[in-house]
Amino acid sequence: MNSVLRVVLRQAIKKGDVRVTSSDGTVLRFGDGTGPVVHIRFNSPQAERSLAFNPELKLGECYMDGGYDIVEGDIYTLLQIIFENTGPTAATQIWMRVLSSMRVMFRRFQQMNNLMRSSSNVKSHYDLSGELYDLFLDPDQQYSCAYFETPDMSLVEAQLAKKRHIAAKLLINKDDKVLDIGCGWGGLGLYFARYLNANVTGVTLSEEQHAIANRRAKDLGLSDKADFLLKDYRHLDDKYDRISSVGMFEHVGVGHFKEYFQHVARLLKPDGVFLLHSIGRSDGPGATNPFIRKYIFPGGYIPALSEVIPHIERAGLIITDIEILRLHYADTLRAWREAFMARRDEAKALYDERFCRMWEFYLAGSESAFRWQDMMVFHIQIAHKQDAVPLTRNYIEAEEQRLRRIDSPLEIATVVQTPRHHAVS
Repeated sequence: MNSVLRVVLRQAIKKGDVRVTSSDGTVLRFGDGTGPVVHIRFNSPQAERSLAFNPELKLGECYMDGGYDIVEGDIYTLLQIIFENTGPTAATQIWMRVLSSMRVMFRRFQQMNNLMRSSSNVKSHYDLSGELYDLFLDPDQQYSCAYFETPDMSLVEAQLAKKRHIAAKLLINKDDKVLDIGCGWGGLGLYFARYLNANVTGVTLSEEQHAIANRRAKDLGLSDKADFLLKDYRHLDDKYDRISSVGMFEHVGVGHFKEYFQHVARLLKPDGVFLLHSIGRSDGPGATNPFIRKYIFPGGYIPALSEVIPHIERAGLIITDIEILRLHYADTLRAWREAFMARRDEAKALYDERFCRMWEFYLAGSESAFRWQDMMVFHIQIAHKQDAVPLTRNYIEAEEQRLRRIDSPLEIATVVQTPRHHAVS
């Protein structure tokens, strides 16, 4: 085995049971032998060497490219052992810390999400085959953190609860003009139109999402209430009573936060309410994981609250509420990962084995980040005026109870029956 990799593994793994067969056939064990066994077999000296010197990138990349195989256990259990041993960071050697510092140093260049680059980055992920997303998302195609009100909630129920929770915080009135920035496949906007009788505009840079969202509006008879545009939010000129942004802020980039909130301030009416739902990091500013940046979300960045709040203040906006959702996304990702693995052969038929390994690592790594590292989800409710929302939070639960009587079980029945979105012509 590569001598540097041996040292890294000895230092990093004190607990657990990791067995490694090196490319020369040598078998070594790391950890104290407790817990489930994970057995890795390296297929080349190059994979051992690259993993030793740049594990944040190469742990996923070498797995994706077949540099090593998991012959016992799975990649999720391996990540669990690594993160439970190392804490929020696996940078055990000085050169790893140097690489991490360089990623922070160059992050603004990597996240230069101008109009052209933003469109390209979004298409690289969200314009993948619709059949892929059918394999693991709920039928409403909610590709963001669900809201598990109880531990036994199904994914469908938890995604409905998420939409309800956001709607309650927005205090949407009949015929309000509502903007959904980064509307995905239209599920949240259609919820606003259907159950709150709002006039919804959704914007996305994904051609696939744009076509599906408008088709869904037509199928539900909501085309007069919900219109989805293939447009960058920076090109909008109207004013809105309510604005939501769910799972989109992670694509803005740290160098564009000022611009983002200036546009929100411009688009939001004086008495309006804006709800930002985003993944965040609880340990302060950092850099995007290199595997995620290279293969999954180019241009993406998960912010710390300390990076976000100053730009809200400078845009002349007022924060009226903040909520932190901790393990909700871990449970969401577990449901996605299990669904994907159950239908992995179908994903392989769509793409290939390399893609399946990439996606498996992405889902397992993302879930691990929420369980054992520093990831969470935050809601920031924002307005121009202090009295735009009630002074106590009781209204949120009251509105959720009212909406629950209206939307459940009708919404669940509807999304379960919704045709899969790869049928769009």
